Amino acid sequence: MIECKNIVKTYRSGEIDTQVLKNISFKINDNEFVAIMGPSGSGKSTLMHIIGCLDTPTSGEYLLDGQDASKLSADELADVRRQKIGFVFQAFNLLPRATVLRNVSLPLVYAAVAKEEREERAKETLRASAFPEGFWHHYSNQLSGGMMQRVAIARALVNNPALILADEPTGNLDTKTGAVVLATFQLLHQEQGRTIVLITHEPYVAEHAERIIHIRDGEIVSDGVNRNRRLINNDH
Repeated sequence: MIECKNIVKTYRSGEIDTQVLKNISFKINDNEFVAIMGPSGSGKSTLMHIIGCLDTPTSGEYLLDGQDASKLSADELADVRRQKIGFVFQAFNLLPRATVLRNVSLPLVYAAVAKEEREERAKETLRASAFPEGFWHHYSNQLSGGMMQRVAIARALVNNPALILADEPTGNLDTKTGAVVLATFQLLHQEQGRTIVLITHEPYVAEHAERIIHIRDGEIVSDGVNRNRRLINNDH
């Protein structure tokens, strides 16, 4: 699904060039659950923006489902994001005075899906995310942080994207609540075969993935199977 080939990202400030990513190369197959882990300043956020088609590399190729996203225009990248990528962010990014159903169905509004179909697909996605039906008509600002993040996960899934990209999804949550959110990702991967890429600086979070790519100073320092994986049953 994902292939990065010698990705370089350089930012220019005046006459000074700063290389943030240095010849990054890796592949992520369909149905993998991968964590990209690194400290602040490692380049992982820049890499996340390229994987999410929010930015393009200075050089190298980024292939998503065989399409070279590094050569696309801004409008074409927006189409790819809408059709193929579901985003989950640290800050939730929900509408505070909209219901859970309304928040989840919002991407379908932009996709010009009819109202009845939007609501039905939002309900299906919430069920698939194991979100309690009793809260569907609550406003998002009436929910706990953990529940808001699970709504954000359902919203990311509603367009049935090929890729779920989660950027520090437990960063605003306590450890116990974060474990519930991570269990939700594992459930989506194990039971629905979702492809998930998780960006984090925390080893505990990364250990929920099947594979961990470590990045430091703009370079991959290790990439391998996570042999100490934290499974759902171990967290509950």
